[in-house]
Amino acid sequence: MTLEERKKQVRSYLGRVVRIEIDRPIGYVHQKQNYTLEYKINYGYIPNVIGGDGEELDVYLLGVDTPVEEYTARIIAISHRENDVEDKLVACPPNMDFTEAQVMEYIAFQEKYYDTHIEML
Repeated sequence: MTLEERKKQVRSYLGRVVRIEIDRPIGYVHQKQNYTLEYKINYGYIPNVIGGDGEELDVYLLGVDTPVEEYTARIIAISHRENDVEDKLVACPPNMDFTEAQVMEYIAFQEKYYDTHIEML
């Protein structure tokens, strides 16, 4: 997937309501080579949609404070990673909204390792 295709794909989801499968719920601990990452929010993917890394397209889920296995949510932002092969979508319940600053605060636990900027709906 080219950079242009990757950006076009993630932008096509802004504002859409999608079903997300959660594979890293709140509290999940992921061991990386050099650090341990604890998920403060639910994190998953859109089934059968391949992202820039060749895996399913990842989604941060804000506004749901308990671990869930799946969720239907509205895509409100994109976390553009300038130094990686993939971008992440940011979703929340359809009746909620978040500011750019709030989005970055919630996803910083993982995005602090990348050169990231947020594109809001």
